[in-house]
Amino acid sequence: CVCVCVCVCVLIPAALFMFQRLAEWVAVQSESSDPAKWIEVEKMLNITAQRIREMGGSVELADVGTQQLSSGAVVPVPPVLLAEFPGDPKKATLCIYGHVDVQPAKKEDGWATNPYNLTEISGNLYGRGATDNKGPVLAWLHAVEVYQAIEQEIPLNLKFIIEGTEESGSFGLRELIMERNDSFFADVDYIVISDSVWASRNPALTYGARGSSYFFVEVDGPVDDFHSGVYGGSIHEPMTDLIALLASLVDHTGKILIPGVTDDVVPLTDSERKTYQNISFDLEDMKKVVGVKHFLQDTKVKVLMARWRHPSLSIHGIQGAFSEPGIKTVIPGRVIGKFSIRHVPSMNPPDVERKVQEHLKQVFNGLRSPNRMKVTSAIGAKPWVGKLCDNQYVAGGKAIKNVFGMEPELIREGSTVPILQDFQEVTGKSVMMLPIGGHDDGEHSKNEKISRYNFIEGTKLFAAYIYELSQV
Repeated sequence: CVCVCVCVCVLIPAALFMFQRLAEWVAVQSESSDPAKWIEVEKMLNITAQRIREMGGSVELADVGTQQLSSGAVVPVPPVLLAEFPGDPKKATLCIYGHVDVQPAKKEDGWATNPYNLTEISGNLYGRGATDNKGPVLAWLHAVEVYQAIEQEIPLNLKFIIEGTEESGSFGLRELIMERNDSFFADVDYIVISDSVWASRNPALTYGARGSSYFFVEVDGPVDDFHSGVYGGSIHEPMTDLIALLASLVDHTGKILIPGVTDDVVPLTDSERKTYQNISFDLEDMKKVVGVKHFLQDTKVKVLMARWRHPSLSIHGIQGAFSEPGIKTVIPGRVIGKFSIRHVPSMNPPDVERKVQEHLKQVFNGLRSPNRMKVTSAIGAKPWVGKLCDNQYVAGGKAIKNVFGMEPELIREGSTVPILQDFQEVTGKSVMMLPIGGHDDGEHSKNEKISRYNFIEGTKLFAAYIYELSQV
């Protein structure tokens, strides 16, 4: 309680400076999906490193190798930031993970504001990366600064691992963790990640996340794009084949049609079902947030399970197709469909990828098309489930009650944080997700934001959590 009260005294006057710093971070267009912008990612990592050094921490920008582009060029991957503050061997050590790369964003995508110019509207701070994940990373640094500002000894040893390619697969990060497991991670007791959001308007602790495999299915045949008036009706069009392939993956109810993909999903138990019933998820409120009349499921419990504990398949786009405004009567000679599968604990990514390959090959053969098909996959991140009995969850619950005056909701995360399971498998340490983002923050979407309330209260939460973890 003392820690929280001091946080209030320190943070309220400093709030304007906190928002200004977030604005500076959001302004860096650190989109990791485009290697041409990796220079911006490195710029963001250097800014973060400089901030930590100014706070008294030591920083290493660790090399994680190179990546070969589709053009054949080989380029260095942005480094991973490893940092630590002077410690005491008698204290427990907390390692905080985050990332400072972001999803692509353009004003013409439908943003109400410039996505790289942090803009406050009605208490919300809009900008790409505000909630995923620059805002939470900054909140952790601000929590450390709170202890420094009041000249109070930090009750834990603190380390940071911050990367710049989380949004594109965390290149080289697992290998780095394995390489540093006996050095950087040797004295780490706990790993905490704040790369997620609440499920409702109430604060939460996250104990699970789905994995992900991303697929490209390419169909090509004609040597070039052709006029549909000249050749339409006389050739096997790659687009027609591709549409048939994509339509064979999932039906209009969201059911995955690939044989065997969902066979390994763990059956639902009565005790697990009760955990979903206790979450204050407002179905009508979420319909307004998403902008839909109804979901595929008709109850709160079914919607939450569809988002968190069941696999899903989403079709994301078609490369090579005409998608600009206006009219263009062209038959594309080569098209690539893009889709992903979010898998859940007990599903094995390599097994999922094999079944996808076999299914698409069988469907394509049934089309009797002279075109060529190729299926490739990427990412292959494993799902993760934490251990609710760990000290982290006890400390997290106490910190949330101190700051927000209520018990936390125990939730899962439908999206994927590739490194979660890697941390747990490789280091053997306790791993927990401690989100501060709101349920309507729109991560990965247009108009991404974090509220002033969540940003400030989240900083208090992190400071309180450091204290509570030291006590358990």
